Amino acid sequence: MKHHLIIFIAATCVGLSSCSIYSSYQAKTDKDVPETLYGDVQLGDSASSIGNVGWRELFSDPQLQALIDTCLARNVDMQTAYLHIDQANAGLTAARLSYLPSLAFTPNAAMTKYSIYPESGKVYNLPFTAQWQLDAFGLLRNQHRQQKATRDMLQDVAQAVKTGLIGGVANTYYTLAMLDEQIRIAQETEQTWQQTVKSMQALMQAGMTNQAGVSQMEAAWHGVHTQLLSLQQSRNEVCNALSLLLDLPAGSHTQLAPSLSSFQSPAVLNVGVPCQLLHNRPDVRAAENQLRAACYANKAATSAFFPQLSLTGTFGWTNTDGAGIINPAFTIAQLVGSLVQPIFAKGGLRAQKIAAKDELKIASLNFQHKLLEAGGEVNNYLDASQKAREKTTALQQQVDALQKALNATRLTMQYGNTTYLEVLTAQQSLLSAQLGQVANRFEEIQAVINLYTALGGGRK
Repeated sequence: MKHHLIIFIAATCVGLSSCSIYSSYQAKTDKDVPETLYGDVQLGDSASSIGNVGWRELFSDPQLQALIDTCLARNVDMQTAYLHIDQANAGLTAARLSYLPSLAFTPNAAMTKYSIYPESGKVYNLPFTAQWQLDAFGLLRNQHRQQKATRDMLQDVAQAVKTGLIGGVANTYYTLAMLDEQIRIAQETEQTWQQTVKSMQALMQAGMTNQAGVSQMEAAWHGVHTQLLSLQQSRNEVCNALSLLLDLPAGSHTQLAPSLSSFQSPAVLNVGVPCQLLHNRPDVRAAENQLRAACYANKAATSAFFPQLSLTGTFGWTNTDGAGIINPAFTIAQLVGSLVQPIFAKGGLRAQKIAAKDELKIASLNFQHKLLEAGGEVNNYLDASQKAREKTTALQQQVDALQKALNATRLTMQYGNTTYLEVLTAQQSLLSAQLGQVANRFEEIQAVINLYTALGGGRK
């Protein structure tokens, strides 16, 4: 029997060393991140990356800062993320306590009556029972590590929600600023065209133009009014979207007056180096912590094949003569060690092992995909910002040229032989260019905000 026990222990040790159920998860390092993750992008100094800038520094508008503070305090997704962390912390506490013995107090009493005896027999037991599962084969340890990795993942998810909300509020705020500017331009254009219609009507009465020209101008005027109404409708919808982000009733922010000029874009957009995403971007960290949790779940599934050792102790007293439990007749003390080796579990342990192994592969694939997705987003938003900046000068020159063309066309029509169609075309072209100029300024701001989010901004 002794030789069998030695052989069993030796075989168990070999099995443990082969499956590495005690080993720790090997965290991803900078070497696991491709240097070309951002594509053909000029990399900069890690310390000066825009992702390391505090959000209050990037968004210096006090009105926007107040909105972000309100959102982080009231948003449902943010509060839900914090509650999930509380749940995970409770699970982590339970996993830690599983190392300690459990103590139970189990009093019981019995009465026995035999027909040949005149009196009943009474038995009282007041035992304390303690049970302690020894983590000899790493099951509790791996379960604890898995729970800790899950908690860390949920903390990263909460940070990802926070980063997304900061970017979402900023994008919505400057969408309102863009619409306000476009509404202002449309209103000024509508007033100008109204004056043009009146001038055309006067020229028609003087016999210098016809009804067709007046009707064309009136149609264009009404078209601008329709466009103005559409812009006002879009503004109302964006206001309601902002209210929903802040968990407030619709119409709570109709009086906001944001300005595109309140955002100062950094002169140089430094994205740092790709390996920073492992530490700065919360969804990438969450994906790695999910991989870490799957790794320990796989090890726990392996540990389940090994024997489970436990110690059970009982201490108490009993009284069999019915004199009263406060004067016990006998004390009881017992210590039992048990070893349970799974032999046949209807394939359950093997199925759990296969599922855990597949889950580990899924988590690994998800991490790789999340890393590539993050790199692609950085490339997209950086390129969008650069292209918007490059278009700024050209759009300003286009607006200036069209304004000159409109002024010249009006003078020519008044004193020369230019037709109303040329004036109409010039006015429509100028309005389109002015609206496009405002939209391009917003696209530049939006690209910077999205780039900030893609680099894991909002941590400070």
